[in-house]
Amino acid sequence: MIKAKNIELLKEERVQQEISRHRWIESEKAGQDIGYDKAAGDWLNLYSDGWLAYSKSSQEPKREAKKVVTEAKKVVAEVKKTAKKK
Repeated sequence: MIKAKNIELLKEERVQQEISRHRWIESEKAGQDIGYDKAAGDWLNLYSDGWLAYSKSSQEPKREAKKVVTEAKKVVAEVKKTAKKK
């Protein structure tokens, strides 16, 4: 069983790929397979905070774009209402 911070990240495919890469690198260093659980625990403890910060920062532009689109839709709806009244 893996005991580590940010364990919910294990649900993400990209995180699983990063853990597999980490497992390979660390296994090469150790000269033997360290196993998925050890690799996952190591990766989560060493890199998950950075991963979360990166993911959050890359999501900000998307959230901002969604806000702009929502506002634009409201403006378009208002313009259409006004045009119908004329």
